[in-house]
Order: sequence, then structure tokens, then C-alpha cells
Amino acid sequence: MKDMQVQLEKLRTDAAECALIGDLATDPKKRELFTRLADHLTVLASEVERAIADSVKHN
Repeated sequence: MKDMQVQLEKLRTDAAECALIGDLATDPKKRELFTRLADHLTVLASEVERAIADSVKHN
């Protein structure tokens, strides 16, 4: 369970960093890429969070 929590925090950190890079990017293609990456990582983090919650419910 602790390893899932660590991965959740890493995904959230990576998503925030991608969002920041996207905000700072001057190239529109890079801005779009990093914004999409941030969105994707946020979805993955939500999935891990849901898995953690399900695991807690069933224990």
C-alpha cells in the first residue's frame, strides 16, 4: 500500500511539473504536449487514488 501512495505522489508531482512547463512554454506545440501530459498524468493519479481507496475498503 505504501508503494502505491509513493507512486500517487510521484504522479501528482510529475503532473504539476508538466503543467508548469506547459504554462511556461513559448512553442505552441510544446505547450500542447506538456498540457496533454499533465492531463494524462492527472488521470493516472486519479486511477491510483481510486485503487488505493478500493484496497482500503476491502481490507
